[in-house]
Amino acid sequence: MVAVKWGYSVALLLLALPHLSWANQGKVNFREKEKQVLDQILGPGRYDARIRPSGVNGTADAPTIVQVNIFLRSISKIDDYKMEYSVQLTFREQWLDERLKFNDFGGKIKYLTLTDAQRVWMPDLFFSNEKEGHFHNIIMPNVYIRIFPYGSVLYSIRISLTLSCPMNLKLYPLDRQVCSLRMASYGWTTDDLVFLWKDGDPVQVVKNLHLPRFTLEKFLTDYCNSKTNTGEYSCLKVDLLFKREFSYYLIQIYIPCCMLVIVSWVSFWLDQNAIPARVSLGVTTLLTMATQTSGINASLPPVSYTKAIDVWTGVCLTFVFGALLEFALVNYASRSDMHRETMKKQRRQCEMEHAASLEAAADLLEDGATTFAMKPLVRHPGDALTLEKVRQCEIHMQPKRENCCRTWLSKFPTRSKRIDVISRITFPLVFALFNLVYWSTYLFREDAERE
Repeated sequence: MVAVKWGYSVALLLLALPHLSWANQGKVNFREKEKQVLDQILGPGRYDARIRPSGVNGTADAPTIVQVNIFLRSISKIDDYKMEYSVQLTFREQWLDERLKFNDFGGKIKYLTLTDAQRVWMPDLFFSNEKEGHFHNIIMPNVYIRIFPYGSVLYSIRISLTLSCPMNLKLYPLDRQVCSLRMASYGWTTDDLVFLWKDGDPVQVVKNLHLPRFTLEKFLTDYCNSKTNTGEYSCLKVDLLFKREFSYYLIQIYIPCCMLVIVSWVSFWLDQNAIPARVSLGVTTLLTMATQTSGINASLPPVSYTKAIDVWTGVCLTFVFGALLEFALVNYASRSDMHRETMKKQRRQCEMEHAASLEAAADLLEDGATTFAMKPLVRHPGDALTLEKVRQCEIHMQPKRENCCRTWLSKFPTRSKRIDVISRITFPLVFALFNLVYWSTYLFREDAERE
């Protein structure tokens, strides 16, 4: 039964073979036609890639118009120190070359594809702010040329570039940077070649573009024709506006600096006699703050102006250094307090002598009537010294005017303790005032630059 079915199938196939061969004879192989068309338009002696195409409407004197558009695939890094950024993009150029017109056989051939750019004329475009660049050749060279039936040529290539980006870091890290991508003609002047942005969305950006420290806010296309001694050259540019992500710097720089400043204030709450603890705390916070500052500056170029981060780290370093100087002042005041204690003992002695002198004077007044005739007309030197000492003691004993601050400070017996108490209030208040001025100033300048 199986053999009968197999034999029946073979018979049907033999009967259909003449019809299949007739159908293949009537069918045109358009892949073979593409080869014929390429040989026809690019064959030897038919096309010269050294001659530029004619201008609009076939005018030989008019410049060749080349329309450009790019697709931004990724931005790998933005380097603040070298002032450069790296991008990967698909670059496309399109122009009209009437010498490449061909028969599309009723729309059967939509376009011809080439991978060798040397076979047709190419615009001499270059990236004027390029530092490094390379093509992509894995697995095959990422480049193609499409020739359309009416003579239009589309050139597309995937390239990676490292481009220079001059930056203004005065507001760093609250800044915005504008990095440009400039494309210009190297040898053809505007009389022969003109670059234009393609109408309708000339620059496309990949949707999931992610940068670690920046955000691409927007981009603008413009023209940047340049004039030199050899003529005027057509130029295109794209301005990419990047906003720096502040959250990273808030966590890595601003909050640690605030913590170091606050830790340095712990010294105000330690006993004035705890000299090793206060010295080690002040020196440690000062060295840590200095290391933090040097680490920040190591990642930035040595510019001639003051950056916002320099103001912040400089003031924080000053507060830490001021806390260390405050301990030196407290130490000096504690020695003064010891001297004052000695002076107080002498004052008490003066008061006791003054009291004794008053008692003696009272006794003299009681015996004034009997002893007046017996007093000599000239006083003894010892009496003059006693009166002078009494006057000095009376001067020291004069009551001083007191206000609320002095009354509050009088609760603390020593001057060194008063300095610590005043520092506990003054340092945080001044630092809070600095924060208010700092953030209002630089955030306002950031908004002004955005406008």
